[in-house]
Amino acid sequence: MSMHDIDPTMNPQEFWEQRYGTSDRIWSGNANAVLEKVAASLPAGRALDLGSGEGGDVLWLATQGWHATGLELSATAVSRAHEAAQRNGLADRIEFLITDLSIWQPSKHYDLVSASFLQSPVALDRAEILQRATQAVAVGGHLLITAHAAPPSGVEKDFDRAMFPQPQDDLAALELAPDEWQVITADIWTRQGTHHGNPEPMTFEDSVVLVKRLA
Repeated sequence: MSMHDIDPTMNPQEFWEQRYGTSDRIWSGNANAVLEKVAASLPAGRALDLGSGEGGDVLWLATQGWHATGLELSATAVSRAHEAAQRNGLADRIEFLITDLSIWQPSKHYDLVSASFLQSPVALDRAEILQRATQAVAVGGHLLITAHAAPPSGVEKDFDRAMFPQPQDDLAALELAPDEWQVITADIWTRQGTHHGNPEPMTFEDSVVLVKRLA
């Protein structure tokens, strides 16, 4: 299904279940590069991943000593994530929950809350979800938001900017109190990778926002 074929009014649960259910696997097998770089610099603790998909980031965090929880809307994706955790002997450090982030309310605190590429072509109040994510960060903990800031190099550049948030967009959406939060970074990071099975390397621009809760 191409982006042009997607009905933006489609029910999010139906869309994401179809997205995962019609493919054997979507996850590349690797954790997100930004998460790897950031989390590697932090002491392992309790982590929460929003929109965890088939569990790649949560699994990687567990291998690094974190106790990690993933929240995901698609039951198929969560089932695959559970299977991967069992297969890799990580089930005792991991929890995956089927969760609709549009109505999710944080009930616990974590040392790291991550939202990697939480960008949906169907109805999703991303700003509201990110604001609620701040409530899940423990004092001294971090919130990491990674987003596609532009299409990859070589892909048509005539795109809806609203689909590609910039660091200042996400930082503004958080509405952080300056005496309670420290902005560690709010910048564009570039990386090399492939896109939808195309073997040719492309340049990707990621919007990266990392903030630390002070109080």
